[in-house]
Amino acid sequence: MKLIKDVKIKKLHFNVDERGRLIEILRNDDEIFQQFGQLYITTAYPGVVKGWHYHKKQDDYFYVIKGMAKIVLYDNREGSETKGLINEFFMGDYNQMVLKIPKNVLHGFKCISEKECLIMNCPTYSYNPAEPDEYRLPAHTTEIPYDWSRKDG
Repeated sequence: MKLIKDVKIKKLHFNVDERGRLIEILRNDDEIFQQFGQLYITTAYPGVVKGWHYHKKQDDYFYVIKGMAKIVLYDNREGSETKGLINEFFMGDYNQMVLKIPKNVLHGFKCISEKECLIMNCPTYSYNPAEPDEYRLPAHTTEIPYDWSRKDG
């Protein structure tokens, strides 16, 4: 898949021994790391779509802690060499990765597991309720050429 400009992924691997598992998610010396703003968890119930939104200042770093999520990005940036491109990432229990979502790229996600999915986000700036860096479109808008329904076949 051709990635949207400035989107980056870091494949993750468990370190396993007889005591259990350990996984490093994001380090300040990772190639994809920029800076720390805050760390939070959001959840979605099975089949729920949360999106679309984007930020003008911050980049997001998504990691699916539990369950599976389909995370979708849409490049609507004027002048971007990948304008109009859509990326889908199936992340979580069966595909461990960190996804860097650049500012101004529309994104959303859908829980595709049988139970609630938990997504950790580490944005580059802290949320400011007085001036939220949060711009939204409806999940099923016609402004984005994407259908959230499952693709059987």
